[in-house]
Amino acid sequence: MSHSEKKLRVLVVEDEALVAMFVEDMLMDIGHEVGAVVSRMQEALDAARTGTFDLAIIDVNLDGKPSYPVAELLKERGIPFVFATGYGASGLDSKFAGTPVLAKPFAMVDLQKLLRQIIRR
Repeated sequence: MSHSEKKLRVLVVEDEALVAMFVEDMLMDIGHEVGAVVSRMQEALDAARTGTFDLAIIDVNLDGKPSYPVAELLKERGIPFVFATGYGASGLDSKFAGTPVLAKPFAMVDLQKLLRQIIRR
């Protein structure tokens, strides 16, 4: 991470423990801070409602339910987010068309590129 890049505090919403750990490691490797890792809908909603984050990475499918309510809360608060999904952008609710998507499985370079785009916005 260069000095010009801002260290981001990131909320990770992911119900698969291994994937969550993988994302957490990647974020820390590229110099960002993991504010919280949540795996359940209620925890995710609470974090989205009250947490202090610069950005969130949201698994589209949480406990078999779409995680759009979490995205809605973040949107209301003006906190940018990306969706992580194995289905690609075409599987997203049309309300979230245009939201950046990390296609699972993704590599550190994919994550880095996406974070840079978000920081520039």
